[in-house]
Amino acid sequence: MSDLGLIRACSAIGAGLAVIAGIGPGVGQGIAAGHGAAAVGRNPGAKGDIMTTMLLGQAVAETTGLYGLLVALLLLFVHPLDV
Repeated sequence: MSDLGLIRACSAIGAGLAVIAGIGPGVGQGIAAGHGAAAVGRNPGAKGDIMTTMLLGQAVAETTGLYGLLVALLLLFVHPLDV
């Protein structure tokens, strides 16, 4: 296997590992949505505040998954060592 082939293989493996970073935010957002729904069920009058806080927290949590996707795309499609 040539050096370039090894670099591409390692880039593909790294991209796959980077996409796994999307699992954490997915689980976290599901838990947050479940707790938010339970909180609205207990106190329907605070629905606006609960939803705003929950959605802001989910947006912050999603950045981890987006960074993982960005790293994966960079590893797959940007080859600075190609000649």
